[in-house]
Amino acid sequence: MIHPTAIIDPLARIAANVHIGPYSVIGANVEIGEGTWIGPHVVIQGPTKIGKENKIFQFASLGEVPQDLKFLGEVTYLEIGDRNTIRECCTFNRGTIQDKGITRIGHDNLFMAYVHIAHDCVVGNGTIFANNASLAGHVTVEDFVIMSAFSGVFQRCRMGAHSFASMGALIDKDVPPFVKVANQDAKPFGLNTVGMKRRGFSDETVMQLKRAYKVIYRQGLTVKVALEELQAMLTDCPEVKMFIDFLQLSERGIVR
Repeated sequence: MIHPTAIIDPLARIAANVHIGPYSVIGANVEIGEGTWIGPHVVIQGPTKIGKENKIFQFASLGEVPQDLKFLGEVTYLEIGDRNTIRECCTFNRGTIQDKGITRIGHDNLFMAYVHIAHDCVVGNGTIFANNASLAGHVTVEDFVIMSAFSGVFQRCRMGAHSFASMGALIDKDVPPFVKVANQDAKPFGLNTVGMKRRGFSDETVMQLKRAYKVIYRQGLTVKVALEELQAMLTDCPEVKMFIDFLQLSERGIVR
């Protein structure tokens, strides 16, 4: 299942039932899990670990050195989980020793064409990155986030679980869970209710989150005062607790 024109380094570890297409290059210290499909003209450099049943399309570049002038050839890593789809011309870079030393991608994600994941990023599970969405270094994207086409996230920002970025949104602050941001300056535009309903959130949960959203974004309060109000009204809704915990841990501040 490896095309004769593919170039595989002897130090690469290729599991059973892996397909590698014409003219692809697999470097040293690359590990590829069972059932992964790699198309033509893909380049994967190590140290990189790729899990099971991924689909990697033509001209993708994975595990290349980080685009960081501080990088001096240190051993750093890229780790990709299972069942991800990585479309044409995506670029995922390894980490740097100035941070975790590893870029991590979870499971069941869809990366459309020309997506860029920079050094030391962490991407969760079930996310969707549309064409040309990009992450700068040290960004965290939690589970089930949707990044629309041409959206981008500034370094060290966080995208909370189930959040949504519209086309062309440029994000330079943290986006809380469930929140939708739009326009070039990435202003908050309510909750990602469509995504929540698709994933089976109850009407009661959506209502509780709408109450929390109004406290943060509709009453003119500082984040500190808004958090105090949210703590006072805290119910047993775990999603509201996620919202509060995210605000408390934000280092860059949240989109307002």
